[in-house]
Amino acid sequence: MTTHDFNDGNGPVPAHQHANGGGWVADTAVVDDTVYIGPSAVVYGVPWVCHRVWLDGSAKVYGSCFVGDEAMIFGDAEVYGNARVTGQTRIFDNAKVGGSMRISTHAWVYGTAVLEGDFEIDGDTEIATPP
Repeated sequence: MTTHDFNDGNGPVPAHQHANGGGWVADTAVVDDTVYIGPSAVVYGVPWVCHRVWLDGSAKVYGSCFVGDEAMIFGDAEVYGNARVTGQTRIFDNAKVGGSMRISTHAWVYGTAVLEGDFEIDGDTEIATPP
């Protein structure tokens, strides 16, 4: 059995490198073959990542979240908790999306923005921290 330590305090867990990109995926996660997970990106916990999602850089997807459609998570960005990220959403730089957030359509979240809570962003939206 192959294991990987995701540095989340759980130590090494059963995991594999994703065939499309080589990033590490915990065996508890559901990740479609159509998803790209770059070599330094990780998926762990029990998230569902599907369709044509693109994870690159040091991106992390973890918890019980859902990431689908053509969403892109890259840089040092994180999606976690019970968040739901769909559409052509872009989350990048050091941005974090968690809690029960729901983001869809053409939203861009970047910089050091942190979105947590139980609300929805649906439409062309740009959320960033000031330069």
